[in-house]
Amino acid sequence: MNHWSLRSRLFVLIIVPLVLVASLAAAARFVMAERMSQQLYDNTLLTVALTISRDVVLSEGDMLTEQLLDALTKALGDPVYYRIEGPDGRFVTGYSDPPPLPKFAKVKSGVPYFYDAVSLGRPVRVVTMREFIAEPQFGGWVTVNVWQTMHQREALSLQLVAQAVVLMTVVVAAAALLVWFGINLGLRPLLQLREAVAERSAGDLRPIRRVVPKEVRNLVGAVNSLFARLTEAFALRDAFISDAAHQLRNPIAAIQAQAEAATTAPDEAELRKRVAELAATARRTGRLTKQLLSMEKARGRSAPDTWQAVDIGALAQDLTRRFAEQGMRGGIGVSFRVSGDARSILGDPVMLSEAIENLLDNASRYGGDEVALEVTFGPDDVAISVCDNGPGIAPDLRDRIFDRFVRGEDDGSGGCGLGLAIVRKIVEAHGGTAHFLDCQDGAMVEIRLPLAA
Repeated sequence: MNHWSLRSRLFVLIIVPLVLVASLAAAARFVMAERMSQQLYDNTLLTVALTISRDVVLSEGDMLTEQLLDALTKALGDPVYYRIEGPDGRFVTGYSDPPPLPKFAKVKSGVPYFYDAVSLGRPVRVVTMREFIAEPQFGGWVTVNVWQTMHQREALSLQLVAQAVVLMTVVVAAAALLVWFGINLGLRPLLQLREAVAERSAGDLRPIRRVVPKEVRNLVGAVNSLFARLTEAFALRDAFISDAAHQLRNPIAAIQAQAEAATTAPDEAELRKRVAELAATARRTGRLTKQLLSMEKARGRSAPDTWQAVDIGALAQDLTRRFAEQGMRGGIGVSFRVSGDARSILGDPVMLSEAIENLLDNASRYGGDEVALEVTFGPDDVAISVCDNGPGIAPDLRDRIFDRFVRGEDDGSGGCGLGLAIVRKIVEAHGGTAHFLDCQDGAMVEIRLPLAA
């Protein structure tokens, strides 16, 4: 039923139980019809037995007249047969081959006993009773057996069942039409909602403002919430693309201008100088492009279902060691320290590495010649701080230093203002915080991340 429409599914779920109930009702009607038919014909058969016994007594043992048998057959619809036995079991009148009495049957005096049997290969209904006849010729208890074929009563039962089936069929058919009409009427608001959404353009993410049934309000609310999140995401994307285009325009134009200038160099020395300037601009542009991609990667890999346990102390130590190897060539001293009981955090090791690398790179570009990274484990979180002996950040910029493309004073470091923005994006995705603080020798950036439970 998964590929069925909601209309068809509701129709089947309502009609199938209704058909089952109607079938059970028809079966119950059949049983009731059989019982009623049997009771009706048994009462009639008892009346016939009493009539036959009185007629035989009055006629002193003679057989019934043909007129009486014909009248009984016409009244009952099936032939009637009888046998009367005297007090000693002697045959008095009637047919000589009555249906056999059941093996464990007990016929009480004055009480009629009914049973089904077979006579001459046909099913019959039999009544047997014992009566005391105070008449000189019989003088005692007389046994009367009367039986009748069952064609008419079976026909009556089938007729009653057929009427019940026809009635149930009409009821179910009428109910099916009413249910189908009701389902279509009930689903009309959903169909109107579908048409309204289908008429929207691809960029129309306004909230749905339609009156819908109570059962669908939560769904519409969830869709509106999704639209709101998509609108926000698209706005962030558009702002990011606009900022990135603005930031890349000048470097690309500079590369083009420097390349053209290199082609017109008057001598080899000037050519080398212009090519060196071109290479430096290309490196800055490459770094900007890399950090722009890192921003997008941080947003795309923030899903917790891909996270794993990360030994943040070991990760920070390994990154500091690699950074120290490069820093030594540039005359930068690097130190590392861990305090507290080391524990793991839950996160993305690639993105956490990106954040720590950006902290170290930011300190080396804007700081002095000393960079210290410290990992401090607390009871609930871990603090990772990077301190340098540089000039720091002006107080009026500290609230905006983690925004994209925001930099301190231009000191010729070649930065593009994305490093700390990437750090904050990754840290917030992991449920942490990032701050800019003062340390003893200069400026410090500290991030805090929650420990794994």
